[in-house]
Amino acid sequence: MAQYGKPEYWEDRYQKDKEPFDWYQRYSGIKDVITQYIQPTFQILNIGCGNSRLSEEMYEDGYQHITNIDISFTVVKQMQEMYKEKIPNLPFKQMDVRSLQYDDGTFDSVIDKGTFDSILCGDGSGPNADQMLSEIYRVLSPTGVYICISYGLPDQRMGYFQKPEFYWTIFQHKIAKPTISTSAVVAQEDKNEKNFHYIYVLRKQVEPKDK
Repeated sequence: MAQYGKPEYWEDRYQKDKEPFDWYQRYSGIKDVITQYIQPTFQILNIGCGNSRLSEEMYEDGYQHITNIDISFTVVKQMQEMYKEKIPNLPFKQMDVRSLQYDDGTFDSVIDKGTFDSILCGDGSGPNADQMLSEIYRVLSPTGVYICISYGLPDQRMGYFQKPEFYWTIFQHKIAKPTISTSAVVAQEDKNEKNFHYIYVLRKQVEPKDK
């Protein structure tokens, strides 16, 4: 999995495989959480978009202010070409999540489906994860919300989110990994933590005046 943290891995992957692929969950699997925290009028940043159908499916569901970024030049060009006529006002831009080219407070929400996990797979994962979170925190509005869909259990992720430089209110959701045979009832009763994805919802708080 260490290759997931390397930009060159993603360039090679998208050059070889142009078929749409959704990590972890389709929009339908996370819709209940998305709609709970994100309003259709929100300015949304979808980080590490890859060739996922997430932004298209959200757009069709009424979320029409989505900006998509990815570190791979290849996949960004592919997505620009794919949507230039289909959904012309769905922008895709090449960008490193550790150095976001946006002003402070630009977005009401940031959605991350696997990007934080990928950062944690690479060399220098700790500092890179901290830098990524700092940039997300910076570009969010004062009450903005960061939604992180992850395979990581709370004891593997909360330490990054709860650092003193961040003022978040954090909510956690657990959803079953999609399988062909698993019913909702069985999934809900499943005690194996590896059979779930975790959604961390981090809402910015007003920072103390004496910070």
